[in-house]
Amino acid sequence: MAEYFVLVASQVGTLFLLMAVGYVLARMGHFGYETQAQATTLLLYVVTPCLIVDTLQISPTPQLLRDIALSTVLIFVTYLAFALLMGLFFRRQQADTRAVLRFGAVYGNTGFMGIPLIQGVLGDAGLLYAIAGQVAFNSLVWSAGVRAMGSRGSFSVRKMILNPGILGSAAGIALFLLDLRLPGPVGQGVEFLGSMNTPLAMVIIGAQMASADLPATFRNPRLYAAAGLKLIALPLLTALVLLPLDLAHDMFIAIVILAGTPTAGVTAMFAQQFRRDTVTAAQLITLTNLCCLVTLPCCTALSALLGG
Repeated sequence: MAEYFVLVASQVGTLFLLMAVGYVLARMGHFGYETQAQATTLLLYVVTPCLIVDTLQISPTPQLLRDIALSTVLIFVTYLAFALLMGLFFRRQQADTRAVLRFGAVYGNTGFMGIPLIQGVLGDAGLLYAIAGQVAFNSLVWSAGVRAMGSRGSFSVRKMILNPGILGSAAGIALFLLDLRLPGPVGQGVEFLGSMNTPLAMVIIGAQMASADLPATFRNPRLYAAAGLKLIALPLLTALVLLPLDLAHDMFIAIVILAGTPTAGVTAMFAQQFRRDTVTAAQLITLTNLCCLVTLPCCTALSALLGG
């Protein structure tokens, strides 16, 4: 348990150093809003899909197929259960703030934070479970998530299917199932682009945090409630629910890590798009990213102990 705690703390510390680069650049005026938007587009539409495709450039085996399918289903079900559970919280908040707090407490940063952390802790083999989490995340955030933050009319099957995460996953899974390899130069280019995921994602998150009002963030009790649900309650609940299933060790740890990742950046994007409480969204993202420096190592170490 202590070994996992130190390993995860080291990995999270490294990620925070990368975030510090973005934070400092943004505070100095060298990484403004427009640049952040362009970098995010590059990350979402090119880098992350390339990482997914490159990770799945392996030969399919019955065991791999079962593991990927099982982890995807389990993560999908936990997201749905958490979304329903959030209906019990933040009832006294105004509608715009309530929607942000509930959304931010459910959907974690599985792509920007989850993938790099799982890769650092479990190695490349763990990336398969991170990709499964990304498939579940993209499927739900563009369906149930849109309805939670917007309205029934906001949901679009076309947007859900054509988002870059789903397209990248579909391409990677197709190549995986057909046991096809990308040609040498193409495969190497995809690998190089995919390797940008961790540093670029962390720099972007750091730059986004630079615009938050930190004193106001630390004085807001409702943010601590949402952060506690996201970073402590949900990963612990995930671990306890999955424990009787006797999952593979790496799968168990990966799913718990994904459950304990800080609030997804898409929370702020949806808050702006659907005219919800954008200030609360930015503050919740900032607070959970700061607090996860302590909570993620603890949750991962505990999951390693429980998962045997």
